[in-house]
Amino acid sequence: MRRATERRWTVMLVPHGAGASRGVEVSQTFVKAVLGIGGVVALTFLVLGLAAVSRGVNITHGRALENENRLLADEIQRMRERMAVVQDTLARFGEREQELRLLAGLNPTDPAVQKGGIGGPAGTWSERDSLAALGPNGQQALAARLDADALARRANILVRSLSEAYDSLSKHQAQLAATPSIMPTKGWLTSAFAKERIHPILHLARPHEGIDVTAPMGAEIEAPAAGTITDVRWAEGYGNLLTLDHGFGLVTRYAHCSKIFVARGQRVKRGQKIALIGSTGLSTGPHLHYEVWVNGHPVDPMKYVMPEAIVD
Repeated sequence: MRRATERRWTVMLVPHGAGASRGVEVSQTFVKAVLGIGGVVALTFLVLGLAAVSRGVNITHGRALENENRLLADEIQRMRERMAVVQDTLARFGEREQELRLLAGLNPTDPAVQKGGIGGPAGTWSERDSLAALGPNGQQALAARLDADALARRANILVRSLSEAYDSLSKHQAQLAATPSIMPTKGWLTSAFAKERIHPILHLARPHEGIDVTAPMGAEIEAPAAGTITDVRWAEGYGNLLTLDHGFGLVTRYAHCSKIFVARGQRVKRGQKIALIGSTGLSTGPHLHYEVWVNGHPVDPMKYVMPEAIVD
């Protein structure tokens, strides 16, 4: 068999200046070899170029990440410094809270309860290990998280404690406003509270469940504390009788009135005029019969006369 003839080309080299042109003959194999080598070289340069570009991008990205990490680390540090200031503020609030609890008649917050807002949280949470594995910045972030959790718990403890103190103070304020503390009228004590006395008209031994205060006819009778009028009526022996419920088991009654200015269901405050001195019912002259009842039992009204001690 005849071997196929290899294709050949002649490349003419023509100089720009004087001189003869030359022809160079190249074979198909040579052309293929040159093209192959050229392709490999081009591919090599392409790969090297892409690697250089990628390395440059990675370096730029790495520098950007380093800058971001530095900014984040600085911000985390500033946050922790601010949280330290908040912690100091909460500590001062805690001191005031203890004072308020004492003022409200409550026991100080147990130290073990106070420590509920100090230190790290019990148990585990998913981000803990992940943050701790991120190096210094992750550890700083973890510490900031623990600080924030501690502040939140301490703040919640303070809120609950202050709410309890506020409720107690409000109750005490209401109870003080409802506690009889002044003499209902100006006059002279002519008959004291007694388990038994001789009635001035009936001449019989019987309990005297209040005090008698002699005063001029028409003298004003004032409410000794805030309360609600629960009864206005004529009662045998007492004449015009007025009953005032102060709440907290405290009730006061006013007998022998000549005139009553309030009605059942009306709310009155300490010092408000509610009636006038009279001599209605079984009476020898103008006076006020004043009673104080505590949880359904009569007590000496003089125990609830404390001028200047309780004011609204």
